[in-house]
Amino acid sequence: MKVGTDGVLLGAWTPLINNPYNILDIGAGTGLIALMLAQRSNAEQIDAIEIDEHAYEECVDNFENSPWSDRLYCYHAGLDEFVDEVEELFDVIVSNPPFYTDDYKSDNEQRDLARFEDALPFEELVEAADFFLSDHGIFSVIIPFKEEERFVSLCTERALFPLKMTRVKGTPTSEIKRSLLAFTRIEQTPLIDELVIETARHQYTREYIALTKEFYLKM
Repeated sequence: MKVGTDGVLLGAWTPLINNPYNILDIGAGTGLIALMLAQRSNAEQIDAIEIDEHAYEECVDNFENSPWSDRLYCYHAGLDEFVDEVEELFDVIVSNPPFYTDDYKSDNEQRDLARFEDALPFEELVEAADFFLSDHGIFSVIIPFKEEERFVSLCTERALFPLKMTRVKGTPTSEIKRSLLAFTRIEQTPLIDELVIETARHQYTREYIALTKEFYLKM
């Protein structure tokens, strides 16, 4: 699976203000976000879980061939298995969850699994985040803007409160498409802002360049 803008955004944006010792990436795909967080942080342990076999194998290859291979580990498991087997708490939890909640599905089961919310319901994701998040931890996701209110409500029910919310638009005149959300166990007034990716095709905004330039060969 190719590198997507959502993953790049989440990997670059996720707050690391708590100087995490360990990080968990739920639904790692080919490992992009975990690799970005390895580049951005001094975390000694970065665990990733991925249920799809092909994505898992690619993730392991990417981890092994990276400069941070000694800090990265991928589990071939579903979230429910991981919850049953692991009792560790994590300082940062990230997820770029599958979220095509509309009824349309393609004939490609592997792609559908990665793209549709029924493969990882938001309720399960939030429950796992509550289970694994340390007292000073940060839980960070990217979801469709239209799901923001529901997701925030699910988190609030588990006493996970918004720390930062960034709403993402493709261009200055387009609708808000995505929400980058970070939660902590501390109730506070969240920082809310907006990010525009492009002014025209491949004409990136200063804000997007500043956020992501460390991860592109040409930007």
